[in-house]
Amino acid sequence: MSTMVKSARSTREPATPAKPPVYLSGFGNEHASEAVAGALPQGRNSPQRPPLGLYAEQISGTAFTAPRALNRRAWLYRIRPSAAHGAYRRIDTRLLRSAPFGEVDAPPNRLRWSPLPLPDAPADFIDGLVTMAGNGDASARSGVGIHLYLANRSMSDRYFANADGEMLLVPQHGRLALHTELGLLELAPGEIALLPRGLKFRVALPDGAARGYVCENYGAFFRLPELGPLGANGLANARDFLAPAAAFEDRDARVEVVVKFESNLWACEQDHSPLDVVAWHGNYAPCKYDLARFNAMGTVSFDHPDPSIYTVLTSPSEIAGTANVDFVIFPPRWLVAEDTFRPPWFHRNVMSEFMGLIHGLYDAKAEGFLPGGASLHNCMSGHGPDAQTFEKASQAVLTPHKIDNTLAFMFETRLVCRPTRFALETPALQPDYDACWQGLPRHFRG
Repeated sequence: MSTMVKSARSTREPATPAKPPVYLSGFGNEHASEAVAGALPQGRNSPQRPPLGLYAEQISGTAFTAPRALNRRAWLYRIRPSAAHGAYRRIDTRLLRSAPFGEVDAPPNRLRWSPLPLPDAPADFIDGLVTMAGNGDASARSGVGIHLYLANRSMSDRYFANADGEMLLVPQHGRLALHTELGLLELAPGEIALLPRGLKFRVALPDGAARGYVCENYGAFFRLPELGPLGANGLANARDFLAPAAAFEDRDARVEVVVKFESNLWACEQDHSPLDVVAWHGNYAPCKYDLARFNAMGTVSFDHPDPSIYTVLTSPSEIAGTANVDFVIFPPRWLVAEDTFRPPWFHRNVMSEFMGLIHGLYDAKAEGFLPGGASLHNCMSGHGPDAQTFEKASQAVLTPHKIDNTLAFMFETRLVCRPTRFALETPALQPDYDACWQGLPRHFRG
């Protein structure tokens, strides 16, 4: 599928445009967009003299020789090439960490955190990144980093790019305006954004403060899961993902570009905005998705299906059917199963599960799991509903019931998630989490 959209937006100052952004529909589609008429070359990628005096530049998210169905690249037509900058210097990573994680031993304990408070001191998106856990090896391009962002200041003369992995952003509090090389994405809690590896962007905060979750995916890029016996439709539909139309900053000013490279942060100065792409085409682009559009599937007879039925995006590994990481949500939905314990059942899982709550209540926990908080159930740690939820669900009259006013999610990964020192020492770590299972009585009558 190919689309062509023209958007006459450019900015000389780093401010959120008054007009709503223009979007292009489809996940992984071939798109074409120009912010100025005639900026996009026709019939070729790199003409001897690109239109309007622009520079042609390709960004490749996969190897040149990756199979056509998996190949990701985009051609950018920009005011200056991205090579026009000085040397990078190391800067402080603050509370940001990367794989391999080894600060502290990974405990087998079930862990849960209350929401981290928003910062008092000024902090932009980069300053406010706090790593909670992760696994694998960023250099080996396997595993994930799991972070929170806690920010109260927009990025104006500062830009960010991540060479270690793509970033899945899950806002929980406050909107984000993601100004990227390819255009603008406006994001609210209940939506997600996927930022490709290496793409430059800055984050503005329309509401003045923001908190949310980040899955930094070192492995194969996220894609839609296969539907198998479900057929051609259901879960997250490709057309509901939105990529930005071209929008650029024609701005000469001293700015800082921060790059995450081999687990460290590096910065350089340059004399112009890096978001100066006037036109682009290709399939390597950021996108957003409204989680309310997820078409949830479930049983219409008996038994609670595996949570994989709620997978929005997956990053596959070299082992068939085993994900480097899955992004799974637990949205509003109807429960109709007969003679069935309807909340998530007790289980132990070879996969490790990091959960967050965007709003509302989670149906497996009556209390303690709060919006903006998180939990980690690592490989083979027993977990499930707390005592109060178990008792209520075991005695409930099983009429059709809609779970509403809730949105939880899970980063499920094949490797053990190793917490950071900060995650194990922060006062937000709930010391009494195990207690929620201590009130489960003995019912055996044998």
